[in-house]
Amino acid sequence: MADMSVKVCGVDFKNPIIPASGVFGYGREYEELFPLDKLGGIATKGTTLHLRTGNLAPRIAETPSGMLNSVGLQNPGIDHFIETELPYLLTKDLVVLANIAGSTPDECAEVAAKLEDTDVHMIELNISCPNVKQGGAAFGTSCEMAAEVTKRVRAVTKKPLVVKLSPNVTSIADIAKSVEAAGADAVSLINTLLGMRIDINTGRPILRNNVGGMSGPAVFPIAVRMVWQVANAVNIPVIGMGGVSSGRDAIELMMAGASAVQVGAAIFTDPYAPVRIVEEMNDWLNSKGISSVKDIIGTVKPW
Repeated sequence: MADMSVKVCGVDFKNPIIPASGVFGYGREYEELFPLDKLGGIATKGTTLHLRTGNLAPRIAETPSGMLNSVGLQNPGIDHFIETELPYLLTKDLVVLANIAGSTPDECAEVAAKLEDTDVHMIELNISCPNVKQGGAAFGTSCEMAAEVTKRVRAVTKKPLVVKLSPNVTSIADIAKSVEAAGADAVSLINTLLGMRIDINTGRPILRNNVGGMSGPAVFPIAVRMVWQVANAVNIPVIGMGGVSSGRDAIELMMAGASAVQVGAAIFTDPYAPVRIVEEMNDWLNSKGISSVKDIIGTVKPW
């Protein structure tokens, strides 16, 4: 078996596969299907300072080779996470990335500060959710705001800080450079692309929020392009995601420059996808005689 371990921001992962935030909850339901320690890590459900009920339904719509969602960061709040969910996850042999969000930079910092005295391994700062009216993508679509919220969070935590970027921008490389300069230890990308579908019988958008974030296999080539552009623009690690549904996809993102890979929408059609992807990556590495998955990071040879 190939060595599947990777290191991101000094944190050791037994393999590079991480269920993405928002699709895996806190892992409890999936542990009925497979042991969580088969995963490299888990990016927990986006957590805010207080409980959020999210957006009104309908919140999910199918698209060709993908889906739209406008869940709107429904979550039980940071205190519940620290008291109930984090202790459970810390009993598992995997890296816990606490995904956090807020309506203002100060609120993001307050959430991060609450995690400082916990044993959570990493913080993933979400500045890219397209489904909330305050914060979210509003922070992630300008270099100035992205840097500002990163600075506020950096000031209150010594935990490894990963900033999750939006693809709904002109130059994601510029946004990545701005958060790197503001103190981010790594970046993760891509969050969902803003999309819309309409029920032609009613004339209304299918989603109650009118628009939502698109994910799934259709966005994968965009994710590869953006991971490659960002990996060539910054000196900090990149965690890739966006439409990954197979071991080949994960290998492609790592060749583009990702040090680890998050898996999102694929889990809804195949709950075993993260485990299957690890196995498929290992099979491919063995077939090529490559002894370590680290050896493929950033190996793409552009024409």
